[in-house]
Amino acid sequence: MGRGTRLLLLMSVLLLLMPACRGGGGMASEPTKGEVYVYVAAPLSGFQANGGQTVVGGARLMAERLNKAGGLLGYKVVVIELDDEADSDVAVAVAEEVRQAVQEGKRVIGVIGHYNSGQTLAAMEVYKDLPLVVITPTASGMSINPLNYSNFFRVNANNEVQAQADAKFLVDHLGAKRVAVLYNDDETYGIDLGRRTVDALRALGAEVVLERMVALEQSEFDEEVRAIAAADPDAIFYAGYEIEAPYLRADLVHAGITIPFLASDGAFLSATIDESEGTAEGMYVSAFAPSPAQAVDEDWIREYQEVERRNPDTYSINGYSALEVLAEGVKKAGKFDAAQVAAAIRSLNIETPVGRISYDAQGEVSDAPIYIFQVQDEEWVQVYPIP
Repeated sequence: MGRGTRLLLLMSVLLLLMPACRGGGGMASEPTKGEVYVYVAAPLSGFQANGGQTVVGGARLMAERLNKAGGLLGYKVVVIELDDEADSDVAVAVAEEVRQAVQEGKRVIGVIGHYNSGQTLAAMEVYKDLPLVVITPTASGMSINPLNYSNFFRVNANNEVQAQADAKFLVDHLGAKRVAVLYNDDETYGIDLGRRTVDALRALGAEVVLERMVALEQSEFDEEVRAIAAADPDAIFYAGYEIEAPYLRADLVHAGITIPFLASDGAFLSATIDESEGTAEGMYVSAFAPSPAQAVDEDWIREYQEVERRNPDTYSINGYSALEVLAEGVKKAGKFDAAQVAAAIRSLNIETPVGRISYDAQGEVSDAPIYIFQVQDEEWVQVYPIP
């Protein structure tokens, strides 16, 4: 064999090996057995589109990482996004679409979703009878009881945990004694969280001087501002979304009411800052997870940008962590059988970007943390627990 022939043979071998090489010389195998599907159900249009899109982005990054490492049990993970429009009727239609895919023989292993409590509760009436696992990245409503659904999990705290933590922060850390509590009329989220926070505040000895419901998507709060001024609180708590919180905050500040203001996790998005007409500075918000900048490294952020062509936002790590829990359950079960994957998830104890995930006897995340952020120089800065 001549030298030139040997050189060509060597180059051919190297070309064959290159697809299996990873940066740094490690080896990885491409998924070869076929495809498995994960649906991500969230609002991808309308007033909560940004929040839903951040969840999808996180799930896509997790799938990308899984597939680069050989997939799940040798199968490529395919993420399919579904828009529930933050509407419960649409959420049921989305769930029926998933049911149809299962009936057609598509290998569906799970649903990451839904984003909101109301849509999650509505869709679970369909998902509960399907051979798949549902993991919500953000829904916290107590009416979604894991004990009622053998295939349902969260990666976040529930409303009771958040209510206790927020009340404690208001009373113990801000010194509040007279609190005005407002909440939107979303029954499974705003009303539930608001009333639980009222109970938690009273249990800590604080006086709730005003309790008031507002409309979902409300953007003018003149009457509420007058009622708050008349009640003379020393702090305000709002249970609702980023579609109301910035406008409530702006109307308060414009009226000269600058007492401590704490909003719930539903307002933990950049839109709360962007839509507040420059009045968000100093306000607080509670959250289920640290910000991506604190929870992940530069490689994670770079890879996210490559997958999504945008920066991660607050709930990107929730979507990522939800799919990570599903994947770890599959790996531990060693198969895609939904009942066995669910059993494996219940016994998990893993570290994720949203924190350590394990489940208690009630099916809720054990010792689920609540984080408090404050707007400082138009950025969310974690102030509790102190990072």
